Amino acid sequence: MSLVPKKIFFVKGKGFHRSKLASFEQALRDAGIERFNLVSVSSIFPPYCIEISQEDGLKQLRSGQIVFAVIARASSNEFNRLICSSIGVAKPADKGQYGYLSEHHTFGVKPEKAGDIAEDLAAEMLATTLGVPFNPEADYDEKQEIFRMNGKIIETKNITSSATVREENEWATVLSAAVFIL
Repeated sequence: MSLVPKKIFFVKGKGFHRSKLASFEQALRDAGIERFNLVSVSSIFPPYCIEISQEDGLKQLRSGQIVFAVIARASSNEFNRLICSSIGVAKPADKGQYGYLSEHHTFGVKPEKAGDIAEDLAAEMLATTLGVPFNPEADYDEKQEIFRMNGKIIETKNITSSATVREENEWATVLSAAVFIL
């Protein structure tokens, strides 16, 4: 039995509560995926997998269903702590080739930077698989230009959620996820 996903969609959410678990549940609700039994998987974007909207994806799933997802998540109860979670995406130009997803979570890093790091990680993993030459020490923009000029990587992006712990005795949780549909 082959379980290769045919579709994928992306979600993000954040939650706040005096308990860590309940803040995670609130983040799942905010992302719209609280009603599924989530199974965390590693980070391959399957060949021929098509991206659909969150709305279309949620319509195709049933409550209680076991759903595979790549999940990035961060939690903190440190007052004023900035937290981020991000999924990086790198899709190959050849749809028959697999791509990469990356999970990244940070504390005290601006959301834009966290997203760039996640996107860069996914793009680097795909580039090394495809044999695209690049300098790993180059800055993000320089590597992006090399990846695009090479023509083997068609799209990179990130899905990032961030929050700041608002009160003493409060947990904040953020999550970003790539949700698969078989």
